[in-house]
Amino acid sequence: TNVAVDDNQLTMELMKKVAQKHHMVCLLHEKPFEGVNGSGKHNNWSLSTDTGLNLLDPGENPEKNVRFMLILACVIAAVDRYQGILRASVASAGNDHRLGANEAPPAIISVYLGDQLGAIVDSIVLGREYVPKKAVPGSIGVPESPIFPIDTTDRNRTSPFAFTGNKFEFRMLGSQASVADPNIVLNTIVAETFSEAVDALSGEEDFEKACTEYTSKLLKDHFRIIFNYNGYGPEWEPEAERRGLLNNKTTADAVPEYFKRENIDVFVKQGVYTEKEVIARANISLENYIKAINIEALTMLEMARQDIYPAVNGYIAELCSVIASKQTISSKISCEADITLAEKLSTMNEAMANAMKKLETDLSEMPAAIGPASQKMAHVIVPDMEAVRALADSMEKLTSSDYWPYPSYTDMLYSIK
Repeated sequence: TNVAVDDNQLTMELMKKVAQKHHMVCLLHEKPFEGVNGSGKHNNWSLSTDTGLNLLDPGENPEKNVRFMLILACVIAAVDRYQGILRASVASAGNDHRLGANEAPPAIISVYLGDQLGAIVDSIVLGREYVPKKAVPGSIGVPESPIFPIDTTDRNRTSPFAFTGNKFEFRMLGSQASVADPNIVLNTIVAETFSEAVDALSGEEDFEKACTEYTSKLLKDHFRIIFNYNGYGPEWEPEAERRGLLNNKTTADAVPEYFKRENIDVFVKQGVYTEKEVIARANISLENYIKAINIEALTMLEMARQDIYPAVNGYIAELCSVIASKQTISSKISCEADITLAEKLSTMNEAMANAMKKLETDLSEMPAAIGPASQKMAHVIVPDMEAVRALADSMEKLTSSDYWPYPSYTDMLYSIK
């Protein structure tokens, strides 16, 4: 894990340097452009022994693989019980823009197992006999091509934590974040459920039977976290709420999960962090979030006040000049479209000025404490910024490109000038 984390960090650094070498900029921000898909990372996570044995390899008959089913159940239990800190481990101001949009997993933690494992777990939880299905042959439409079995594991790209053949894939990570935090959390919480399994099963005479019974209990207790359907669907949020799953959509809501006693205890018990270290790291995460939103808000105010507002006024002035010229020449020349556009832009520019004033006022009245400040950033400042952004975007569509002070998406994304 340490090597993988370092490799990813070095890769990000190298990407930035190579981009600069070619007079370009590598944007690692999770969502640099509104309305354009952002960027994240998929964290492939598995467990192997010191002899190279992959403990998450289900084998040909996973339903008969007692060791695999026990380990699978322990991972599922860990993800369910500690879903709060798993979500918090990927929380950031940038990632808040991605999670829940139709490009990334939702902010709700769930586990996807695929058709085969899903059916096996269903049979255990519901007390039914599992009847294996034959592998469905796949085809690419070429008669001469070899027949291959269709994958029975991961075909659901909307799941945040999916089983993919012989590993789990955690898909909620932001593109610019270190992969250390989510892996620290994953390793810690799984170590905890492993420890509990060892305590429960040590000394059992019929070890295989005890493992099977313990696996069954874990799967029944944590069945709610398994969701093998569309995570983008509108029905998932109310269903997740019914199941009692967390839906922390913002960093300000997610990070405080670290302060809960049971989450502090798991780090302390496993010797990963002390209580003070857990609290300190959580506070630093919230501080970083507050600083990031504050910088973005101040930058937005500067852009709107110094560039966008005057630019729109300049275009309105030109429209008014055109209207006056037309009316001077002849009363028969229609000015209706020009007048309508000038009135619309004037109304919207005034509305943006008022939205800017509200944003500025709210920024000046921030609480001193980290917790309340982060909540205000998430639930007051960000909506204020969205209001300013919406008006600016609407005016961009109506303002002549000769006056608009910033390059359009077309200029940025479809040109290398």
